[in-house]
Order: sequence, then structure tokens, then C-alpha cells
Amino acid sequence: MAPLRIAFDTGPLHGARTGIGAAVAGLADALARRSDVQTVDYVLSFRAHLHPGTVRLPLPASLAHRMWAAAPLPRVDRWLDNAGSVHLVHGTNYVVPPSHHPAVVSVYDLWFMRHPDAASPAVRRASAVLRAAVERGAVVHTSSAATEAAVRELLPGAPVRTVHLGALRLGDAPDASPLPELRGRPYVVAIGTLERRKNLPRLVEAFGRMAGAHPDLLLVLAGSPGDDSDTITTAIDRLGPQLAPRVLRTGRIPDDAGVWLLRHAAVVAYPSLDEGFGFPLLDAMQAGVPLVASTAGSIPEVAGDAALLCPPDDIDGLATALDTALADESLRARLVAAGSVRWPQFTWDGCADRIVDLYRDVVQGTISR
Repeated sequence: MAPLRIAFDTGPLHGARTGIGAAVAGLADALARRSDVQTVDYVLSFRAHLHPGTVRLPLPASLAHRMWAAAPLPRVDRWLDNAGSVHLVHGTNYVVPPSHHPAVVSVYDLWFMRHPDAASPAVRRASAVLRAAVERGAVVHTSSAATEAAVRELLPGAPVRTVHLGALRLGDAPDASPLPELRGRPYVVAIGTLERRKNLPRLVEAFGRMAGAHPDLLLVLAGSPGDDSDTITTAIDRLGPQLAPRVLRTGRIPDDAGVWLLRHAAVVAYPSLDEGFGFPLLDAMQAGVPLVASTAGSIPEVAGDAALLCPPDDIDGLATALDTALADESLRARLVAAGSVRWPQFTWDGCADRIVDLYRDVVQGTISR
């Protein structure tokens, strides 16, 4: 059987690596190891420095999104089929361009549809393109059953299938702490951009409610500034002069520093208001660190029995869970053991197997709504 030729959006691989970039990289690498699929990489960007063989769609992204939201023009087949016709176009980051070929579009969460006030103009344009693509028949790939449920609610009638992502392999950590303040101190760490979806002001408040029982404990918020930075600052200030200095913000950190923070943490906190998958959950399991997380979005689906979970708006529950995860040694051991079994179940080769099944079903027209 001839391999499927898939036009594959590698745009998320350019620029600063995000969670979506990590997802696209993991899937692209797994597809490249297969003989039954051949990808034709494409990018919608004038600025990206492309790998050899990547097709640059010669359109400004903002203009293309405005046009694609309104009508299926311009179609991109003239560029994608230049070296031989493709069977399917896979938009890996919420946007799939109009084409005569069948289309798959990856959707990781729909937080921006539930909270359009928090979305940037670029994200709102991408949302409009997503709606238009679904109306034209694009099949939605989601990374969790929780996101699939959101798609069925917010994009009714969309054909959708869930394929879980794989775990990211943790790299090596430096020998020395990236923060001198952490030497010899236990700490709870939350890793991620300081955005509303991460629910970090409640984590700060929960820390304030239980930190008195752990006088050496620090809270580390490791991530780039985001749309919740000011609210987080206010929450830290409310802790008062005794506790506020025990909350450390690192800003954006190199990958190896993030690995160090994970491997040396007492607890990893992940209290998000929504998640489409949640790589940090699997990262914490690999690092052998107990998890405290929320019940929102995909978190229970990915975390399984390897985390203490509580509702994202339950500050007392979060404080209790943090205290328990720090103090109960038998529970800590149980969570770590469960994580060591769970994270290897999420493999990129398994992800690619199911994605290729999806490609074949879409090409053959056998996927149901």
C-alpha cells in the first residue's frame, strides 16, 4: 500500500517552544519513523526559518485568517500539491487552511471560546477560522475526552475523535539550583505561563492557609509573565510581610532549569481551571514527585490515580491537599508509585498509530459525527 501523503502544519515548531509545539514535535517525530505515512510540512509564516523541504504558504497569517473565516479562499492546494498531490491536510494548531482535500484540525482546549474576553485578537481570528473549517467538514482531533466534550458542546455537529498525546521525556538537570533561595528548602512548584487558566492566585491563597504548618516551605511559580501576572502579584501581597517573601517567581526558565525544579520539588501543583492535556502532570510523574491538581478539564483523565485532586475553586481543599501531600509519607509513596506506572502508558508511537487510523478514516470517508 502506498504511503499516505499528509500536508502537516509545522508552524508550532518555530519560535519559542510551547506546549502545542511540544505536541507537534512529538507527533511529527513519531510519524517520521513510519513507512506508511509521508508528511509534506508546511508553514503559514513569512518570518520562520524553514527546514529544507518545508512549504511556505505565501500569505500573511493575519490576512489569511480573516479571509479563511469568511470564505474558503484562497485554497492552498497549488502550493501543497506542487511536488505531488496530498491525501489530507492536518492543521496542528487550531487552524486548517481551505483545500479540496479532506482536513483534520487539532484542538487542545476551548478555553478561548468560553472566555473570549481573555483571548487576544489573533486567537479570536483563529477561533473564527476553526468554526469555518468545521462548517466545511473538517474533522477535529482532540487530545482528551474532556476537550472532545467541549467540542461537541461548542462546535455542535463537528466530527471529532480523541487521540491522547505522548509523554515528553525529561532531559538532564543541571547540578546546581537555578535559584539560590531553594538550597536546602522544601518547595511546591507550579510550572506554566502566569495566565488566568492556570488558577495561580488561588494556589497562592491556598499556600497562605497551610504554610504556617511548614515554616521552611516555599512556593515557586515558574513561568513567563501572562495575563494573570497582576492578579498573582495582588494575591502574593495579601499574604503579608511574613509569607509573601516565601513565594518566588522565576520568569521564563530554560528547559534544564525546569527539570531541576521538578526533580527537587516536594510537590508539583497543577490547579488549572481548564486543560486540554497537561504535559506537566506526566513530567511530575517521571520526576517521581507527588502531584496535587484540580478536577478541571483533562486533568483527571491524564492524572488517573497518581494525583490528589480537588475542585479548582476550592481553596481550602487545595490547601488541605498540599498539606497532606507534604506530610503523609505513605500517601506520597503511593502517588509516586502510581505515577511511575501511569506516565509510560502515554507514548508517541501509540499516538501516531491512532492518528494514522484517523487519517485513513477521514480519507476513506468512514468517520462518523
